[in-house]
Amino acid sequence: MKFGLLGERLTHSFSPMIHAGFGDYEYILYEKKPEELDAFFESGGFDGLNVTIPYKTSVIKYCGSLSETAEAIGSVNTIIRLNNGKLHGDNTDFFGFSYLFDKISKYADVTQGKVLILGSGGSSLTVRKVLESKKAKEIVIISRTGTDNYDNIGKHKDALLIVNTTPVGMYPNNGVSPVQDLSIFKNCRAIIDLIYNPAITELMFQAETLDIPTIGGLSMLVAQAKGSAERFLCSRIHDDKIELVADNIKKQTQNIILIGMPGCGKTTTGMKIAKDLSREFADTDDLIVKFAGKSIEDIFSYDGEDIFRKLETEALKTLCKRSSLVIATGGGVVTRPENLNIMRQNGKIIYIKRNLDELPTEGRPLSKKEGTKKIAAERLPLYEKWCDEELVT
Repeated sequence: MKFGLLGERLTHSFSPMIHAGFGDYEYILYEKKPEELDAFFESGGFDGLNVTIPYKTSVIKYCGSLSETAEAIGSVNTIIRLNNGKLHGDNTDFFGFSYLFDKISKYADVTQGKVLILGSGGSSLTVRKVLESKKAKEIVIISRTGTDNYDNIGKHKDALLIVNTTPVGMYPNNGVSPVQDLSIFKNCRAIIDLIYNPAITELMFQAETLDIPTIGGLSMLVAQAKGSAERFLCSRIHDDKIELVADNIKKQTQNIILIGMPGCGKTTTGMKIAKDLSREFADTDDLIVKFAGKSIEDIFSYDGEDIFRKLETEALKTLCKRSSLVIATGGGVVTRPENLNIMRQNGKIIYIKRNLDELPTEGRPLSKKEGTKKIAAERLPLYEKWCDEELVT
């Protein structure tokens, strides 16, 4: 049996890993342009499909029949080839979003207020149907060109819940948000972002600063995949497996990011971790040298520390938007506050601790200039504050 995912850009999809957790079947990424869809469906080289952005509505014309859910929503994310060869369209996103919503619904009673849905595509249709089933008091769709749009979104600042169904902020365009100023939503009690890569989006970071609870889209992705796998295999899968698979995906895809004093062994430790876990290793200093076309010492000597720190932030943005890396950072990465969220978006931060008297200074411009103990006085509290775990070497 051959199954897979149909979409326009799928290079970094988590779906093959997720479906491996639900069944032993072949799962292929079918990355197709809109003009290739006719030929793809005519070829018939699959037994079942998941469908993602931007084809959840456009695939309906290829289906000989639709489930009640798919027909009611007007969106298909699962296609099964029936015994007669015809295609049957279904929608497991309804179950997926219901599952996700229930995880955060305690913060926002949608029966008592307004819900803003950002985006008007296939996922938006599903979210609306779920919220209607939850008896939401009022649902407003925000689109780019509709009556309710991003230019006049402020007239809905009384919203109780905001759900992002757009790809704004999704890999590889990390660090942007569909809402420019979340602080105007004084009544907002929760944020749901259907994006799962990065794990923490810019919209979610904005919400954090305002103490608004958030949840990303990984649990929905896994829940809908469970529903699709049930249809692929014609067998029931217990809901308890959703979080087991989601936790496993998080562990597999989360970057491991090492911070600590210059010379504490981040590179050596990182290379060992990467080898043990069969992951790719990356060092921000190597990327900085590549960006600048000169050594770290020359950057400090001729351009100054400020230029180096800006290059370091750009190196972090490049590496930390990716998944499943082991990343060694420079000792001063904690001196720029904006670097924390860049690392947290997809990463687990580990502080490598080492006795200060054992730290080398050769080839480390600031350590030579200012002295290890002076640098440590500034940075050690930040390492401890920023890290998720500590590792003594």
